[in-house]
Formats: sequence, structure tokens, C-alpha cells
Amino acid sequence: MSDSKAAAAARTEQGARNLLMRIAAAMVLAPLAIAAVYAGGWFWIVPVTAVAIGLCLEWLTVIHAEHERPAMVCGPVALATAGVSFGLGWIEVSWLAVAAGLVAVVLLSRQARRWTAAGFLYAAAALMASLLVRRDVEMGFVALLFVLAVVWATDIGGYFAGRGIGGPKLWPTVSPKKTWAGAIGGFTASLAVALLVAIFDPQRGDPALALRTGPLLALAAVLSIAAQFGDLFESAVKRRFGVKDSSHLIPGHGGLMDRLDGFIAAIVLAAILGVLRGGADGIARGLMIW
Repeated sequence: MSDSKAAAAARTEQGARNLLMRIAAAMVLAPLAIAAVYAGGWFWIVPVTAVAIGLCLEWLTVIHAEHERPAMVCGPVALATAGVSFGLGWIEVSWLAVAAGLVAVVLLSRQARRWTAAGFLYAAAALMASLLVRRDVEMGFVALLFVLAVVWATDIGGYFAGRGIGGPKLWPTVSPKKTWAGAIGGFTASLAVALLVAIFDPQRGDPALALRTGPLLALAAVLSIAAQFGDLFESAVKRRFGVKDSSHLIPGHGGLMDRLDGFIAAIVLAAILGVLRGGADGIARGLMIW
């Protein structure tokens, strides 16, 4: 066998192993995530807070700021305080903790101050958006599960369409493997999810909570695009600092940033849309009820 054929066979074998690891990890993590979303309360707050702390630390590792010990401590402490305060119902204290954490990170960082601050904001936005969307008793579970389903469908549809169809690259200087076929495949899969949710709407019997097909499709489209931009953003940050994976925490996926980049962008946008339509106390309802 020639060297080129051997290399191609090795890449194929490696790709198959990575796919199996991705599937195995997803089969474990997805049910746990859905269970936590369903349970809500501290069952959701604790893991989300832990993930936000992990995101903050991974970001510092990606930008080669592990030596910034004060930032490595202040950021996680502020995020932990925000999460616990949210669980106790002290929402204002959560925001104060985020603000104080940002100030501390900025003042105590000696190098790469802007990148360090950006990493803290990245983790804090993921934390607060995830908690605020789930907070709504009536629609929190439905809204958050919808965002997760759209992001997962975008990821899965993009992966298989990109691998199966290939073709022109989406943004080769940022993410060489992503194709237009993958982007369109992920987008189409997200619309399919929205259509299924509309068809099997669990709130169909309650006119005040019933979901409408048109707005759901539009919402899925916007969130899918946001998720793909979130993926590209994370790729751009890693490329800027010459890093392939944010960590090796999740088999087949890399780190938390690698796995959650699309979700973070989508959930932050979802929270913003929910606030604009439903106010601070009706974010999930404002997001889903049109």
C-alpha cells in the first residue's frame, strides 16, 4: 500500500473512532442534560454553574493565561457566587457578582486583559442566560429543551451533511473543515425540529401556551444561525492562539468550549429575545409564545 493510501486509511479509521466516541459521549451526556433541564432548580443550577466555571478556566487555557492566578481564582469565585445567589432567589446579587467578577478580572490581569475579560463574560453570559430561560415555571423547560434540540439538530445535521456531501468551504481561514453543505444541512435539521415540536406540541390544549408553527420555524432558523456563528467564533479564538481543542475533557468532542460553543450563542440570543418580548420575569414565555 502506498504512503498516500495508508495515510487516507489511517484518517478514515481515526474518523470512525472519533465518531463512535462522539456518539457514546452524546448518549451519556444528552439524557443527563435533559434530566437536569426537566428537574430544574438546583438540579439545573449546580451543573450549569460548574460548566460555566469550566468554560472560564478553559478559555484562560486557550489564550495561554494559566499564569494569571488572580483571574483564575476571581472568575470562578464570581461565577459560583452568581449561581448560588440565583438558586437562593437573589437575582440582583447574581448580577452584582458577575459585575464584581468582571471588574476583578480586569484589574488583576497583567497580560491579555481584554481576552481574559472576554472569557469571563463568555462564561457569565452562558451561565445567566441558561438560568434565566429555565426560571419560568410554565415554559422554562419547553423553551430550554427547544434551544437544546435546535442546537443538537444543527450540530448533527451539519456533521453528516458536511461529511456526506462536502463541497465548498464555509470559512476556510477560520474553520477549514466546515462546508456550506454542512451549514445548510444543520439549518435544515433545525427547521425539522421546529416542525416536529409544532406538530407534537404538548401545550396544544391550552390556547395561552400553544405553540405556533410559523414563529417556531423562524425562531429555529435564527437560533441555528446563531449556533453556527458561535461555533465559528470559538474556532476563530482557538486559531488566534494556535489551539486545536479547548481541552480533552469530553471524548470525541474536546473540551466544554468545543461542545457548547453553539449552545452558548443560541441560549444567549434566546434569552435576549425572551427579555425583549416577555420582560425579565417572562423570558421563556416571551421566547416561545408568539
